[in-house]
Amino acid sequence: MKHIPVLLQEVMEILNPQAGETVLDCTVGLGGHAKAFLERIACLPKPWCRRGPKWQLIGVDADEMNLNVARKNLKEYKNVELVQGNFRNIFSDTLSIPLHPSGMEYDIIFADLGLSSPHIDDPKRGFTYREDAPLDLRFDQSQGTRAAELIARISKEELANILFQFGELRESRRLADYIRASDIQTTSNLKTCVEDAVGWRAKKLLPQVFQALRIAVNDELKALEVLLREGPKLLTSGGRMGIISYHSLEDRMVKQAFRSLDPSTYQILTKKPICPSEEEVKHNPRSRSAKFRAIKRL
Repeated sequence: MKHIPVLLQEVMEILNPQAGETVLDCTVGLGGHAKAFLERIACLPKPWCRRGPKWQLIGVDADEMNLNVARKNLKEYKNVELVQGNFRNIFSDTLSIPLHPSGMEYDIIFADLGLSSPHIDDPKRGFTYREDAPLDLRFDQSQGTRAAELIARISKEELANILFQFGELRESRRLADYIRASDIQTTSNLKTCVEDAVGWRAKKLLPQVFQALRIAVNDELKALEVLLREGPKLLTSGGRMGIISYHSLEDRMVKQAFRSLDPSTYQILTKKPICPSEEEVKHNPRSRSAKFRAIKRL
């Protein structure tokens, strides 16, 4: 399974992982960024130290299939703990993760908010409209409501709000009218419905429709809100936190949250978002909309 970590060089340069540090990867995916972190933090214990190495990586992902691949990709490293769950639950009692040796603090907290390769490449997951499949859109297929079920359950007004707020679609009401009037069970059903509603503009709007429903199904923005509120508190002195986002809703939240932090306690490491180079976009087109922002606890 081919996987290219987005903005890998820039993430490593700005977050600057050091030997012996502890990393919390909130969206470990297939382990691309995690492996790069481990290559830098892994170190042997000192001969006189009986406690063993301090370094550790804790990876969280909602997708069980992602974690299975990540375990294989990271199997050469010992101090790795991979946990299934939504990263919003890191900050509650509903997700049990190991603590930093010095307490519940981390030297680096990282999140890559984009879809992982299997979500796009496996049509059975329902994340792409290019092939017919059940309209699912859940990261964790063991729980939650499928997108088709959500559409059938909510009102036309609620659907229009989802399309407007999460997809930034001005045609939200027209689209909601067509979608609610149809029996949407598959990605092809939804694609046809959007084409009927907006004609030739469907090619441009379909990604926004799928994005809006995916955000609603996985409650993504609420999860990001929790991460932005609680994550900085878990940084050690000198600890860094970085987030890669892929659309304006997420990037706006990250920017505003980082700017609202006390400047006497936190330093913004990226005055402007770091975007992929033309060369990276050429080799990995899925990186084109990525934006990376980071802070440091003083």
